[in-house]
Amino acid sequence: MSTSPGPRWTRFFPPASWLAAYRREWLASDAIAGVTLAAYAIPVSLAYAALAGLPPQIGVYGYMLGGLGYALLGASRQLAIGPTSAISLMIAGTVGALAGGDALRYAQIASLAAFAVAVLCFIAWLFKLSVLIRLVSDSILVGFKAGAGLTIIMSQLPSLLGVAGGGHNFFDRAIKLFGQLGAIDPLVLAIGAVALSLLLLGERFLPGKPVGITIVVMAIVAATLLGLPALGVPVTGKIPLGLPAFAMPTFGLLEFDDLFPLAAGCVLLAYIEGVSAARSFAAKHGYPLDVRQEFLGLGAANLAAALGHGYPVAGGLSQSAVNDSAGARTPLALIICSVTLGLCLLFFTGLLTNLPKAVLAAIVFAAVYRLVDVRALVRMWRVSRIDFHAAGTALIAVLLLGILQGVLLAAIASILLLLIRASQPHVAFIGRLPGSGRFSDSAGHVGVEPLPGIIAFRPEASLLYINAENILDRVLDALAASPEVRLVVCDLSASPYIDLAGAHMLHDLYDELTSRKVALCIVGAHAQLRNLLQAEGLAEKTDSVQWLRSLDSVLGEAQAATVHRTA
Repeated sequence: MSTSPGPRWTRFFPPASWLAAYRREWLASDAIAGVTLAAYAIPVSLAYAALAGLPPQIGVYGYMLGGLGYALLGASRQLAIGPTSAISLMIAGTVGALAGGDALRYAQIASLAAFAVAVLCFIAWLFKLSVLIRLVSDSILVGFKAGAGLTIIMSQLPSLLGVAGGGHNFFDRAIKLFGQLGAIDPLVLAIGAVALSLLLLGERFLPGKPVGITIVVMAIVAATLLGLPALGVPVTGKIPLGLPAFAMPTFGLLEFDDLFPLAAGCVLLAYIEGVSAARSFAAKHGYPLDVRQEFLGLGAANLAAALGHGYPVAGGLSQSAVNDSAGARTPLALIICSVTLGLCLLFFTGLLTNLPKAVLAAIVFAAVYRLVDVRALVRMWRVSRIDFHAAGTALIAVLLLGILQGVLLAAIASILLLLIRASQPHVAFIGRLPGSGRFSDSAGHVGVEPLPGIIAFRPEASLLYINAENILDRVLDALAASPEVRLVVCDLSASPYIDLAGAHMLHDLYDELTSRKVALCIVGAHAQLRNLLQAEGLAEKTDSVQWLRSLDSVLGEAQAATVHRTA
């Protein structure tokens, strides 16, 4: 679905575009998708609210209000917004320590976190910070998601087994769970195992169908008829009827130093996962996606959730896939989903009283096990060990430190990985292809002949403070191995930028070569580089006319001069 460009303001208010192009025949598809998404959202939102340590209705508030906010300012037409597993566990692991055991304060801090996420999203949109979040590498994300998935699964196993559980991180939880294996409740285990098996079978054979809500209904009916609550099976309990009361979050509960890391971690997770899903659906349906606008959509969703006493929400691939496969054409599907959830809150929450908590744990388990992408980790091990080590660092960080500290450490590790790669660029040393007048990288072709009396090198990266010394060392090592060299040619055609440290490196190279009676020639410098080289005084040490020439022409001329002298 494509639309022609409209007034500039419509870029910041996407409904102006998709409503103008809306077709009557899309209404049925959006309505079906909205109701289907609501059927998916009810069990998942209850489960994620329990994972976050909040009352079950808070999860429904997140889907209902977050969807309305995103429909107002979000750029994707299929992305579904609601609580996610990683953010829910982050809330549980962070807010608990800040609330000091006070349930009311816990809920207030969770809502305040959603408000802080909204503020950070609006700031990120204003200052165009989407480019910074893109610095988090895919390999880091694979490791982080695997760690998050394992941590979430471990947090849900006690509910599946009917034991108390406990612990602060993956390993602590595993040790405590192992010590409680003798107290497993067979009935709770059977309920959880049956629910999980049905969910996995439904995912395999009935993709896109409302399997989750069907299993929830079956579990409630069975629990009511068999009297499972009286047998000691933990259930959801009474859920208040009615829509959320709207109010501003309670400010002053936390110091900035406590609130900012939590909000920043939520923004990082929400934006990366949301944009990744939104891009895939935009490509599938053939419409452009403004990734900067996603900050506004995410901010509006979290602001709406915060005003309705919800906790941070995000776009997720699973719920968005349900929305898309059910036929969603526009964000109207999110509005219909929110209306459906509102009706459920008004009239049907009493039906959820006897829902076994083991079923909610099974729903979380079925939703997150795919986060542990073993194939991707094995592929990284085979293809790129540095990426594998980066993923492993993120995985271990999440398992040891928790979701919040893990995601922040993963972001830092991703930037460090970028700096490490930038500090070790490939330096191509040029030779002549046998039987031809062409030149190429000696490392890229077998049998490339060295150039008599000449070293020609091409840094295949910008010359920056972080890699300038490394490049200089590589060139000097090559010079030490070839004492008969009389000319060094530096090809800057693959260097889009040079900073002052890079220019100083060229000065140092010139001084070293001069002491050895070796000439330096710089070629292939584009306009921006030439301006900087000129300003740094390189024109006084090298022939600036040569800066415009190509490597092949200079090497061809130098080779011809060598042959002439030999003759």
